[in-house]
Amino acid sequence: MKENTADIPKYNLKNFREVHRETDAIASFGNNQLEKSNSIDGFELYSSEGIKSSAGPLKSEFYRISITVTGSLDMQIGLERYAHQPRTLAFTFPNQIFSKSNISKDASGYYMLFSADFLSDLIPSMKIADEFPFYDIDGIPVFQISDEELDQILSLVMHINDELQHQQSGREKAIKMYLYLLLLEVKRCYERQFSTHTDKAISEDYKLANRFRKLVPQHFLTKRQVNDYAQMLGVSANHLNKTVKESTGQTASDAIREMLLQEAKSLLRYTDISVAEIAYKMDYSEPASFNRFFKSMTKETPLTFRGKHN
Repeated sequence: MKENTADIPKYNLKNFREVHRETDAIASFGNNQLEKSNSIDGFELYSSEGIKSSAGPLKSEFYRISITVTGSLDMQIGLERYAHQPRTLAFTFPNQIFSKSNISKDASGYYMLFSADFLSDLIPSMKIADEFPFYDIDGIPVFQISDEELDQILSLVMHINDELQHQQSGREKAIKMYLYLLLLEVKRCYERQFSTHTDKAISEDYKLANRFRKLVPQHFLTKRQVNDYAQMLGVSANHLNKTVKESTGQTASDAIREMLLQEAKSLLRYTDISVAEIAYKMDYSEPASFNRFFKSMTKETPLTFRGKHN
């Protein structure tokens, strides 16, 4: 087997704007119309006004906070799919594979992006997942909150926007503190919903399947066989296949193929390399094999998909 060289394009805050914002977005909220000289390094805030109708699959080098106030949208993080409804919060951390689509016309909300070390004055980046469970790989990254909880969080969002828009002393420190307070408020919402004792009632089979679905997005570029994951999880490949199928309705092999499809979609959408080169990068012996794989998963050819999204 050839060494796999494919990789989903990864974005940082300096090159991400064109992926998620319309070029003619006129919203004045947050960073949208903020002069570059007035921006805060490592942090950006936006309203949903001017957001593109879809994005991804892609990877980012930063943390994301998404707040859906009204309307709906579909989100996928790794292998997990989520439907946003009003009062939904969503969180992703660096290097996760993320996409969103089907944003309704009445959708509104806010989102924040911040680098791994932006809060280093308040919390080391390596401790973020320990402190805030929704950023932990085994945490719950998407959940709904109450009207009262939403009001508390939106109040902090507005404070952050006020600091961004006005050149007052200590604004960067204030934004960091408001962001930390927002994450702390979310943590309290999270803890009210998800007791630390809840997992005791979850079956071992469900835990195994869930762990597998968390591992695949981390390792699918180099580990493409069910047996690879079975070894990592300390079970037989047959047991893993059976457990995943019973718990999710999808075979373990299908889950790996789904991640490979996300990789292919991202390379087609966000790079200019040829379909033949993508096939080689994804370790297919010839472009025809890659075309068959892609069409079997999407009912369209790679070139058709690229044409629709470019």
